[in-house]
Amino acid sequence: MPLTPTTSASLVDQAIEGMRALLASGEWTVGTRIPPEPALAAALGVSRNTVREAVRALAHLGVLHVRRGDGTYVAAATEMQALMRRQVDRVDLEHLLEVRHAIEVRAAALAAERRTAEDLAVLDAIMARRHEALEKSDGEGFIGADVDFHVAVVAAAHNPLLAELYDGLVETLRASIDLPGTADALAAEHDAVLDAVRAGDPVAAAAAGAELLDHVER
Repeated sequence: MPLTPTTSASLVDQAIEGMRALLASGEWTVGTRIPPEPALAAALGVSRNTVREAVRALAHLGVLHVRRGDGTYVAAATEMQALMRRQVDRVDLEHLLEVRHAIEVRAAALAAERRTAEDLAVLDAIMARRHEALEKSDGEGFIGADVDFHVAVVAAAHNPLLAELYDGLVETLRASIDLPGTADALAAEHDAVLDAVRAGDPVAAAAAGAELLDHVER
């Protein structure tokens, strides 16, 4: 069978796929600066011009952000995440909360059905961090653990598309969390979600997830 000649367009696609692989593997995380053109060209086995075109394409999609004189940074892990973040910036808070309900409540139910022992260990560790941060009055640590809890529940649903959609809400979620006082007003609601997921009860998990979000909105 004759070989198909390699075109400049296919080389750009090859470079884009190589960069997507680096994003998917976690080697390139959001906020980090990617290597300069010469290093990328060598790593991907293409020319600098090809790398430049690939970077331009991913920047247009919102995955990369080019800062003149400073370099290129990862803005989103996937095109879906970039799209979700753009949409989130344009919608009302009420609409955003409705989307959170749609994703988190369903994810809690699915997590109760599909969670693994590893998922439960991750959730237990996050809750321990959350309680410890509260005791130490570590506001940043508390917010980080709170966000991680919601992300871990969605991850325990084992639906990659659901997780990717939710990932686009994470930064907005982080900004919306209030620092706790001397007591964690939502500790019982978080515990109820985890208990239902652990028990494998999707109905109780969905109800607990909805109750938690109802308290967040008040």
